[in-house]
Amino acid sequence: MNTFKVHILSAHRTFYEGECESLIIPAVDGQYGVLAGHSNTITALVPGKLTYRAPGREPVEAAVSSGIMKIENNDVLVLADSVLRPEEIDEERAEREAAKAKEAMLQKLSIQEYYSAQAQLARAVSKLKIRRSYLRGGRQGK
Repeated sequence: MNTFKVHILSAHRTFYEGECESLIIPAVDGQYGVLAGHSNTITALVPGKLTYRAPGREPVEAAVSSGIMKIENNDVLVLADSVLRPEEIDEERAEREAAKAKEAMLQKLSIQEYYSAQAQLARAVSKLKIRRSYLRGGRQGK
């Protein structure tokens, strides 16, 4: 079987650990796919949609924040500030976060504050896209 070991960890919990057939993460230069036997590498994650497939199961999607992925000897480690299943995303909260970030970006901020607001907006928009896609698929969230 063509699988690899994956560890998807957030700052607050273990999201998933186990065998995996495929993994797709949002990276700086686009979507990054991993299959068994992938070469060793390290790459940065950006806010977006993470998808993995465990053997014999349907793909699982999650909203992931910034972080890092390391592949070494068919063992993949994904470390992110947060990883949320679509049903765990509070849509109203994400909308408030997006609005707050947009407002902050319109203010006369230092470049550091601007980039921080830009990152907050990217996280909020990512959560909203994943949550809404999940709901359109006919699945009910919390």
